[in-house]
Amino acid sequence: MKHSNYPLFVRRDLDGFFALMIDNLVQLLLIVALCSLCGISADSDLLLRYILPGAALSILFGNVFYAWQAHQLAKKENRSDVCALPYGLNTPSILVYIFFVMIPVYQRTNSAEAAWQMGLLACFGSGIIEFLGAFIADWVRRLTPRAALLSTLAGIAIGFISMTFVLKIYQRPLIGMLPAAVVLITLFSQTKLPFRMPGGLLAIIVGTISAWVLPEFIPQFMQGSAMSTEAIKTAWGQWGWYPPQFAGSALWELLKQPDEWLGYMSVIFPMGLFNVIGSMQNIESAEAAGDSYAARPSMIANGMGTIVASLLGSCFPTTIYIGHPGWKKMGSRAGYSTLNGLFFLVICLTGTTGVISQIIPLEAGAAIVLWIGMVITAQAFQACPKRHAPAVALGLFPAIAAWGATIMQGTLLVAGNKTLQQVLSADLFTEVNGFLVHGMVVMERGFIFTCMILSAICACLIDSKYRSAAIWSVIAAIFAFSGLTNAYEIMGNDIHFRLAFTEDNLSGVTYHATGIGIGYLLFAVTFLILGGFKDEPLMPETEESDSEPSLGH
Repeated sequence: MKHSNYPLFVRRDLDGFFALMIDNLVQLLLIVALCSLCGISADSDLLLRYILPGAALSILFGNVFYAWQAHQLAKKENRSDVCALPYGLNTPSILVYIFFVMIPVYQRTNSAEAAWQMGLLACFGSGIIEFLGAFIADWVRRLTPRAALLSTLAGIAIGFISMTFVLKIYQRPLIGMLPAAVVLITLFSQTKLPFRMPGGLLAIIVGTISAWVLPEFIPQFMQGSAMSTEAIKTAWGQWGWYPPQFAGSALWELLKQPDEWLGYMSVIFPMGLFNVIGSMQNIESAEAAGDSYAARPSMIANGMGTIVASLLGSCFPTTIYIGHPGWKKMGSRAGYSTLNGLFFLVICLTGTTGVISQIIPLEAGAAIVLWIGMVITAQAFQACPKRHAPAVALGLFPAIAAWGATIMQGTLLVAGNKTLQQVLSADLFTEVNGFLVHGMVVMERGFIFTCMILSAICACLIDSKYRSAAIWSVIAAIFAFSGLTNAYEIMGNDIHFRLAFTEDNLSGVTYHATGIGIGYLLFAVTFLILGGFKDEPLMPETEESDSEPSLGH
């Protein structure tokens, strides 16, 4: 068979690179900012010689693997339109591990190194869970309706991707709206630019020029801090050569003290499971877009990337990113992935991460990421049978609740007048300005699982598979009883998981999801009685005759 001509790099890979670069750059800057809360300053050796180089090597490892994987798939299927799986730093893990693992250790020990070591262990544990999860991923995908897998991603795309970045655009419109116009016309209408310039590149250029030039002419309409040459000079002061360092010995010393880290497994274990499910959903999304990657090697590489990060000093897992359909639709192939890995290798090993952020405003690339979020949301409806559209819609709600809870929590942290703990202590089912706070927090806990399960139940009922719907309901009950979903514990404004085997913290607000678990069991009984035991055993969805064409075909 004549193999397809699959190039190492195409012009549209630049669009994909800028989208992935902006997203990963945001995560790196978030790491730099939040690590200061653990005593790890922006100019510390722990950050410059361990965390950032370790993150860079893990990003490079995954990006190179997924680019190679795309080449292998193109060769196997004789195609030239294969898009590599996007890969980078895991945002939820960054936030959870800093606030619920590293900061508590730092507050208890007043040692930045101790906080860093515990972060390494959390990252390592997450990588092991992701690695082991690779061996059951294909089995789970076969038993789960596509609507259940894709609706979760659509909910995350609406809240944590599209909404976040559209707010960035409207927060600073004179910087963000002109690049948005470029992205919309080049990606929605497929308009060709002069000299075949990628739309993403032009958006970054005009956004950067706007950020530097417009404040001089119309300062009264500018929001946020202006771009500064002094800030660039300060950031350039960190320039140097920071080769990767092996951190396995620090990790091993902590592993030998189980009394120090066993308590944090209530954070590490759920996050590891979330990462497994999220990666599996992203692989399903890629298949719906036309690129069918084997789950096991994809997820093994994902777990290995996180393990590499921990052994080289990074506390933060990497993961297969949401958004493959967006990168594929904009014309990216495998080159964008390799370019992303090399870019972060250079800036992290030379200490120039801050310099890039001071030159290019995030708003310049916000519209590219916004567009990817919109494509993901559209795919959830287009790549499933039309009859399953209600199931996709139902699966959106827990993710939207998670976004709302995040906004609420952040607002309370900034305002400082009343903590979330005080709000819920006053009345567990209180309604604040029209929002049922307790209900929102309950739905937010373990929302990745809840999205998938609710959507799966709905899809099974649409297909009259009552026994299957009952089985999914029992699974939901088990998750609720165990604390992987719906249960929570709140201290101040920090929302923690409340696993069944952990002790209650009497100084905080604790909610056990026993009632919700019983409710799910009642779901199962209702489906079996009213459905009359009529359906087939739980099976993968095979009927696609009434579905829209998948993206990428």
